[in-house]
Amino acid sequence: MTKRELAMNYFKEGYNCAQSVVLAFADMLELDKSTLLKMSSSFGGGFGRLREICGSVSGMGIVLGLLYGPDDSSSPEDKAAHYKRIQEVAHAFEEKNGSIVCRDLLGLSVKHDAPTPEARTEDYYKKRPCVELVGDSAEILEEYISKNPY
Repeated sequence: MTKRELAMNYFKEGYNCAQSVVLAFADMLELDKSTLLKMSSSFGGGFGRLREICGSVSGMGIVLGLLYGPDDSSSPEDKAAHYKRIQEVAHAFEEKNGSIVCRDLLGLSVKHDAPTPEARTEDYYKKRPCVELVGDSAEILEEYISKNPY
């Protein structure tokens, strides 16, 4: 199963966008599933349903941070190289989807949404592109990692 398919399946199981992307890469990460889920739990709905940066884009950032991120604050070059990575995958997502902002991707006018997530019904999946968006993020990330060994 591809990372795209894994991420999409995790979303369909009820995980948020960030969690779905992070879990798709769990086999590459040195943390247990529970820790990965907790670490990425706040980023769904564009950061706690504030409808800001898409959770799947945040999920890419979490995975890239765990795989490539500097673990030391002394090197501006390492920070810059890491931020370049983040920008590269975010730009790829934006190029494919038109934005990295949750509310834009969902066509919402509300800037901050209620904290309670919507029920995942058939209608939910028909009106929300989130399944495809987490798939796009996982696909972009898988391609990045394949070209940039960690």
